[in-house]
Amino acid sequence: MVSELESRWSLSLGPPIEGDEISCSWVAPVTRGDGAPAVLKLGMPQMEGEQEIDGLRFWDGDPTVELLESDTDLNAMLIERCEPGTVLRALPEPDQDVVIAGLLRRMWRTPRQPHPFRPLSEMTAYWGTETIQHIDQWSDPGLVREGLRLFEELPQSAPSAVLLATDLHAGNVLKAEREPWLVIDPKPFLGDPAYDATQHLFNCLERLATDPTGVIDRFADLLGIGSERIRLWTFARAAAETGLRSGVGHELASLARALAP
Repeated sequence: MVSELESRWSLSLGPPIEGDEISCSWVAPVTRGDGAPAVLKLGMPQMEGEQEIDGLRFWDGDPTVELLESDTDLNAMLIERCEPGTVLRALPEPDQDVVIAGLLRRMWRTPRQPHPFRPLSEMTAYWGTETIQHIDQWSDPGLVREGLRLFEELPQSAPSAVLLATDLHAGNVLKAEREPWLVIDPKPFLGDPAYDATQHLFNCLERLATDPTGVIDRFADLLGIGSERIRLWTFARAAAETGLRSGVGHELASLARALAP
């Protein structure tokens, strides 16, 4: 696939990018035929990321990286290269909050019909099925089932539906020249904007666990949305994921109990 795309898009490849932030794709810096820098990305088959190309087309560089070429069948993308490419994780977490909130507010738009995007309920149902398949690992069945119940309820009770990034955290935001920060790796679904707060919060798990109400309230203020639905979504994810993420199951269970309705 790489050789085919190298020829088709007239690319000169650099060595693949490796690191903790890259887990579901093959990524390498490239130089285009006209000498312009770019990045070649091949995504692995993954339910959550199936529509990344559609999302990049929709946001059209505002505030994501620009999509330069694509092949949906191969899940291959030629995207804008961020320079210097510093990851937002380099900033203290409270500063990350401000940047992430600003990016999310810009991303939350409602696409016109017809559009290809799936509802958020499709992803939560997928997660719910996956969690139930691991029922033998549940240390607190009551807690997990309450999280799964909210996975069904919250998407249906959302006050509005916008296109979500769903995986926006400090590891998916890079420093760039065109804008101070650009989003990479969106996994678009249509649904409740309050859900989109959770991925960043879960990437600040120690701080969140220390003061869940205070951290959620501050982030909600930065986002300009009510904190109660963010609290419910955070509880739902923490409770349901105790049945999947054994490595941090105790921390998630403690967080879920602190936020329990």
